[in-house]
Amino acid sequence: FQIWRLITNFLFFGPLGFSFFFNMIFLYRYCRMLEEGSFRGRTADFVFMFLFGGFLMTLFGLFASLFFLGQAFTIMLVYVWSRRNPYIRMNFFGLLNFQAPFLPWVLMGFSLLLGNSIIIDLLGIAVGHIYYFLEDVFPNQPGGKKLLLTPGFLKMVFDTPEEDPNYNPLPEDHPENQPRVHDQNQQQHPQ
Repeated sequence: FQIWRLITNFLFFGPLGFSFFFNMIFLYRYCRMLEEGSFRGRTADFVFMFLFGGFLMTLFGLFASLFFLGQAFTIMLVYVWSRRNPYIRMNFFGLLNFQAPFLPWVLMGFSLLLGNSIIIDLLGIAVGHIYYFLEDVFPNQPGGKKLLLTPGFLKMVFDTPEEDPNYNPLPEDHPENQPRVHDQNQQQHPQ
């Protein structure tokens, strides 16, 4: 009944070292770019992607005896970002130029060069591809439909409520009743 392990297994990236810092940089960078890009204004959908990916990684990780999934989570985020930005040119340490969709594979090759197992990277790529396919590809196919629907309670918790069209603000909150910047400057500095 150590339920917290369902979350903390995504927070372990190994001992301090090059691989750890590399994962931290990529996690921060691509999580931020996804949040500010394709998930702008859709925080509940962003959280749902985390939950969906985490659930699948945990499920597949049990079968593959993988217990620390932080790196797989990072690769999943990189995969989703790279597929949503296919025309961006990437440069890896000034040695290799490629299009963004190849980034997860380049990272897997780099992980292999560092002597790490690529199973965890393959898990992240597989889960990222499942999410990308269900969210972006299948709904746009003839006869396809959106299968991943963000639950209403997540939207209620994370998304800002829509403006009520029948809302009538107080008279002092109307824009025409607000003092202009020019008027405020004259009041502060009388001549």
